[in-house]
Amino acid sequence: MKILLVTDAWSPQINGVVFTLQQTRRILTDMGHTVAVIHPGLFRSIPCPTYPEIRLSLGAGRRVAELIRNFAPDALHIATEGPLGMAARRHALRTGMPFTTAYHTRFPEYIQARIRLPLALTYRWLRWFHGPAARTMVPTRSVRADLLTHGFDPARVIVWSRGVDLDTFRPDPADPEACPAQPATRPVFLYAGRTAVEKNLDAFLSLSLPGEKWVVGDGPVLTSLKARYPDVRFLGALPHIELAHCYRMADVFVFPSLTDTFGLVLLEAMACGCPIAALPASATIDVLGDSGAGVIDADLQAACLQALKIDRSIPAAYACGFSWEQTTRVFFEALQPIEAQ
Repeated sequence: MKILLVTDAWSPQINGVVFTLQQTRRILTDMGHTVAVIHPGLFRSIPCPTYPEIRLSLGAGRRVAELIRNFAPDALHIATEGPLGMAARRHALRTGMPFTTAYHTRFPEYIQARIRLPLALTYRWLRWFHGPAARTMVPTRSVRADLLTHGFDPARVIVWSRGVDLDTFRPDPADPEACPAQPATRPVFLYAGRTAVEKNLDAFLSLSLPGEKWVVGDGPVLTSLKARYPDVRFLGALPHIELAHCYRMADVFVFPSLTDTFGLVLLEAMACGCPIAALPASATIDVLGDSGAGVIDADLQAACLQALKIDRSIPAAYACGFSWEQTTRVFFEALQPIEAQ
């Protein structure tokens, strides 16, 4: 099957959307399918205001239509609501081509955090964008419930979960020599992910905790966080093998976000045996459930200290239940075949 992915988020961006799409493409290819990706690297682009790591493609409409016609896909998936997603949607509707979409992040809440745009306006626009799709894929049940509350068709919104690379993220390193010792004052409380306003990092970094706080990742507010929290160890963006080492070194993974729709880093940390401390939010409740692999509490400091008591074998065993192969099969079965013209 020839599958075409259209996304405004792609490498060199480092985020959950990009990683999910890359893993999905990898598994689909392993399954014997041909997968092409239309992404910002193929176009002239400009930085997104307030989020310069994201590139907004310019004048993409005609070129996107041409790429779709030339590839002649058997299934079209529009992964994002940016300029490329808009162009692909426009071409599909004009030509009568069925397609699927995905809703990866709580876009209305992120927009509101940045420019105070009312949620109702953004959700209305999202209903317009995703409405014609045969299916809209979301990462968790709670995100599906959110969309249904805002008027989405329940027959068209399905859950497409996430997985974890268990070869890289594991309790013991595959290559111990690739993981140099990282001197630390125990315990180590770690956050990994984007350093952006919607991640609510102040709720973690302002805590009075024993040991050290580490932050892995890059983003728009990194410079200001470094200035305000000089005692925190900021390690920057790291390749996965080094990130996995940080998870193994950490005693607790702290996830203060209230807006994430899934949080791939939760699975990665648990796969390395690191218990979770988090605020009550739909993403953490959906992912952790009653696994015992972490502590969810409105008092984040209490959650951090309680999570220190969790045996590392519990999160490691729980994470083994998530695989990219399983989630990719769900994605494939949700695609809408394009009938031959």
